[in-house]
Amino acid sequence: MPNQSLSYNSHSTYQVQNSNKNMAKLASIGVILTISCLLASTSSVDARKQNDLVVKEVTGFPDSFCRGKEKFINFRVFVQDLSVNHPNTTTYDVAQASITATSKTGFGKVRVIDDLVTAGPAANSKALGRLQGLLTRADLNTIGIAVNLNFYFSAGPFAGYTLSILGRNEIALAQRELTVAGGTGVFRFARGYAIQKTNSTITNVSVLDYNIYTTYCSTINEAVEM
Repeated sequence: MPNQSLSYNSHSTYQVQNSNKNMAKLASIGVILTISCLLASTSSVDARKQNDLVVKEVTGFPDSFCRGKEKFINFRVFVQDLSVNHPNTTTYDVAQASITATSKTGFGKVRVIDDLVTAGPAANSKALGRLQGLLTRADLNTIGIAVNLNFYFSAGPFAGYTLSILGRNEIALAQRELTVAGGTGVFRFARGYAIQKTNSTITNVSVLDYNIYTTYCSTINEAVEM
């Protein structure tokens, strides 16, 4: 009997030891799987963070911008527009639609310009920069031009800065109102409008008058004289 009991106890102990080992292995596997899941989840969250658009509110605007010294100003410049037929043209046709040739308004024609900007209407008046951008005929019934233009100033108080002009320009009107839609430097966050008129037209040359009303960051450049 003692031997049988000893044998039974030894066998039971062996079973318990094996059971403990198996449980330990299962526990280890469980821990590994849990860590793997956590790492995969963290990696997925990090990927989402990298791919998501992060939007942060800027408090104190507009007082924080320009240190509260944003002003509204008015100035006037002239653009020397040399047509596609001028020997020194600054206007080039770059694209057209399938109906452009037969359209009464030239619908779909796209032009790119790089016109001289001056302080006065005369071509030899003080050069201030260039007016650069795209003109697209975008009206089937009248000559309405979608404009996407940038005044780039290379002289005067705004030298090195740009002012962006957008809108619909119906050139048959005596005056056309366009939108001031931002810029760089003193014209960051610029908003306002521009009144465009045709000052004069001679063979292959049009002088355009831009009367511009816009916000301006006076802390970057205090002078506002042309």
